[in-house]
Amino acid sequence: MKASLKTAAVLAAAICTVMSAPNAQTLAKIANSNTITVSYREASIPFSYLIDANKPVGFAVDLTQFVVDDVRKQLDKPGLQVAYLPVTGQNRIPMLVNGTYDLECGSTTNTAARGNDVSFTVSYFYAGTRLLAKKVSNIKEYADLAKKAVAVPAGSTNEKILRKYSSDHNLDMQFVVGQDYADAFRLVEEGRAVAVAMDDILLFGMRANSSHPESFEVVAPALQVEPYGCMVRKGDPEFKRLVDQTITRLMKSGEFTKLYAKWFESPIPPKGVVLSMPMSEQLKANLTAFSDQPAQ
Repeated sequence: MKASLKTAAVLAAAICTVMSAPNAQTLAKIANSNTITVSYREASIPFSYLIDANKPVGFAVDLTQFVVDDVRKQLDKPGLQVAYLPVTGQNRIPMLVNGTYDLECGSTTNTAARGNDVSFTVSYFYAGTRLLAKKVSNIKEYADLAKKAVAVPAGSTNEKILRKYSSDHNLDMQFVVGQDYADAFRLVEEGRAVAVAMDDILLFGMRANSSHPESFEVVAPALQVEPYGCMVRKGDPEFKRLVDQTITRLMKSGEFTKLYAKWFESPIPPKGVVLSMPMSEQLKANLTAFSDQPAQ
C-alpha cells in the first residue's frame, strides 16, 4: 500500500511537471534569448502604424511597451532587447503560434474561433464594423451596397460579418479583398470599390490621415461590437497573467485613460489630426470588469 502511494505521488509529481512546463514557455524563451519579439501593424491607425520606415507608433505600441517593462522586471533583465516584427491579418496568428514572435497588441478582435489557436488578454477596446465611402458615392446604408464592389481587409472579421449580412439580406455584394487595411482603403480611393468595411476606429483613422479627409465619411450603424485584446500563445497562462496584470494595473491607476486620451482625443502623428473619438460605454465598463470574453 505504501509502495502504491509512493508510486502515485511520483506519477502526480511527473504530471504536474509536464503540465507546468508550457506555463513558462514564453518567459523562458524570452529569458534564454534576452529578446522579446513583438508584432506591429503598418497601417492600423491609431493602434499601430509606421510614421517612417522603422518606427511603429500608436496606442497598442505604447501598451506593448508597458508590458515589455513588466517583463523586464519579472525576469530581472533591465537590458532585455525588443525586436519589432510587422504582421498582417493573414499571418499574425500562425506566426504567433509557431513562435516567430511573442506578443501582439494591436487591432485584433477576440473571437471564439481565434480562441481555438491563441489566448486573448483583458479587452482594451471595443469596435464595430461600419463603412467608409466617398461622399459623392451616396452610400449611406448597407442596402446601398447591393451588387456593388465592397473592399474588405484579408483575414478580417469584417469580411465574415459583411458576407453574412449580404447573404442574409440578398444584397449580392461583390467583395474585393485588400492585402491589409491600407490596401483595402486604397481600393476605395482608386474607385475600384464604393466602400470599405472595417472596424469603425480604423475607418476614422484612415479618413483622418488620407490626403483628402473631407471627401470621405463613415456611414451605416455598427453591425457587431467587437473586443480587442492582446494575443499570446495558447496554453501559456503565466504569460497571459502577466499581460493581464499590466493592463488591469493601467486601468486601475488611470494611466490607461490618459493613454486613451493621447491617441483617440488628441493630435496624433504624423499630421497632428484628432480622431475625436470618446471612450465607448463598453470600454468604460471594462475599466472595472476586466473582461477577456470573445465577441458574441
